[in-house]
Amino acid sequence: MKIPAIFEEKKKSNKPVLSFEIFPPKKEAALKNIDETLEMLCDLHPDFISVTFGAGGSTVDNQTVEIAKKIKNTYGIEPLVHITCLHYSKQEITEILKQLEAFGIENVLALRGDVNPDIPMKHDFKYANELVSFIKSQGDFAVSGACYPETHLEAPDAITDIHNLKRKVDAGAEHLVSQLFFDNELFYDFYEKTRIAGIDVPVDAGVMPVTNRAQIERMVNICGASLPDKFARVLKKYDENKEALFDAGMAYTINQIVDLIAHDVEGVHIYTMNNPTVAKRICDGIRNLV
Repeated sequence: MKIPAIFEEKKKSNKPVLSFEIFPPKKEAALKNIDETLEMLCDLHPDFISVTFGAGGSTVDNQTVEIAKKIKNTYGIEPLVHITCLHYSKQEITEILKQLEAFGIENVLALRGDVNPDIPMKHDFKYANELVSFIKSQGDFAVSGACYPETHLEAPDAITDIHNLKRKVDAGAEHLVSQLFFDNELFYDFYEKTRIAGIDVPVDAGVMPVTNRAQIERMVNICGASLPDKFARVLKKYDENKEALFDAGMAYTINQIVDLIAHDVEGVHIYTMNNPTVAKRICDGIRNLV
């Protein structure tokens, strides 16, 4: 089933779409561990699972397709395959899409991707909206896109970022997944601006569970997400107690999701960091809400 149709189905029950993100392991030896992760995640019955993609020419790229195929054929859950374009040519993207089509995979998340200094850039695509248009021209795919509640780091301002997002939707993106955030008010404000701008596709609220301080500081540096004062206090208070910080982080994330659902968000996308135990704990906390 295509992801826009999943949103339509869940809307009938007045419940949000629940989804997870996983990433292929960087080493071949760790690939077998992903099976255990998938089994535990799929037992939680998400509506779809997204699988991240490498920068180009790595074993991770091949694993992305293999993992997506397993999610669909073994577990009967829809995969959403990430595809980045800065390091790929149109011919290479076409070959990837042919593989997905052959396996019956019809949901793709079109991303520009980050610059990798170790891999030469190709010049067929410059922006994600160009990739969206190209994918739509290559087959009957449902294309998703990324969005940034706190503005893309490379955008000059929030208004420009919204305009760029509108271009992505106009190019054919039918669903959006937000970058992680820790302050729900920022997401609500962003969502309202998308509607004012004429963006009317479903928007998933991206949530990352916090399990340790180093992890969160790394992610904040990468994506530019801000930390609310109440969250910063949690990190400071339990910095020296690993178990307490884990419990406090889980409580914060569950409360964040409860508030999102109470505000009738269309979907919640959990960045699992390949940790099914964390995902299960969250799902136990919101079991009767989704």
